Amino acid sequence: MEIVHIPVMKEEVLSFLHPVSDDPVMIDCTTGEGGHTYAMLKAYPELKVIGLDRDSGIQAKAIERMKEFGNRFEPVNCWFNDYLEKAEDNSADMILFDLGISVYHYAESNRGFSFRKDEKLDMRLDLNQRLSAETIVNEYDEKELADLIYQYSEERYSRRIAKRIVEERKKGRITSSAALAEIISQSVPPAYRYARINPATRTFQALRIEVNRELDRITPALKEAVRVVKPGGRIAVITFHSLEDRQVKWFFKRNAEEEKQVKVLTKHPVVAGEEECSLNPPSRSAKLRVAEKTEGKHGKD
Repeated sequence: MEIVHIPVMKEEVLSFLHPVSDDPVMIDCTTGEGGHTYAMLKAYPELKVIGLDRDSGIQAKAIERMKEFGNRFEPVNCWFNDYLEKAEDNSADMILFDLGISVYHYAESNRGFSFRKDEKLDMRLDLNQRLSAETIVNEYDEKELADLIYQYSEERYSRRIAKRIVEERKKGRITSSAALAEIISQSVPPAYRYARINPATRTFQALRIEVNRELDRITPALKEAVRVVKPGGRIAVITFHSLEDRQVKWFFKRNAEEEKQVKVLTKHPVVAGEEECSLNPPSRSAKLRVAEKTEGKHGKD
């Protein structure tokens, strides 16, 4: 089994998250290939980790990787917000969210996450759902496309890109990641087309977010996480772009000031060190925020 994803800020996560009970439980809300989970299980011999992931393909790799820990690793194939909504109050010592998309999805999933490959335009983490990137690109109207590209990626040429997509799909259905990347490239000015960042980067991000409702899940999940984690327990969140980080920052800040259920341990987000950034490029955009549950009022309303 080949592991292709390196966990971001593993040492920083280990330094912030630790058990607060004799029978500790951690919920890894985005297990992926299990890098953070593996490190935590190694560090704490009594720890049990409930590993959540909606993608059964990548979860199979985590299950194989965690065999040495036996029943200390419990995989659950689900969206993290759905799981936390049903979880019991004060049932976890630690909750971790690593909101980045795994390298596995770009390198091995064959679902069109990468604009550098010629793959079927899909981007679903849940292969049972109907909505895919192909559906969006071919069936959303021009305004819907432009709005979601701008809203979810802050792409300044969103309207030009949407217009070109609609024109091109009249000639035939757009079904591959390479075809879409070429359409985007031809939509933007030459200076933007040949800039350091590929012009398809933001649009592909926006499509992935829309397909998997990524931003819609964050705040509801954090609200439930506060209820589920034990007093003294901690919630750690790693984000990879400003739209995610903004939600996490303001949720923790408002909760700490108004509801007083948590105290924020990271006044400023923790970022990866220079050495990690050079060895693991995805870590360059990562931000880690951590909050600790207080003894205030908790539980479902």
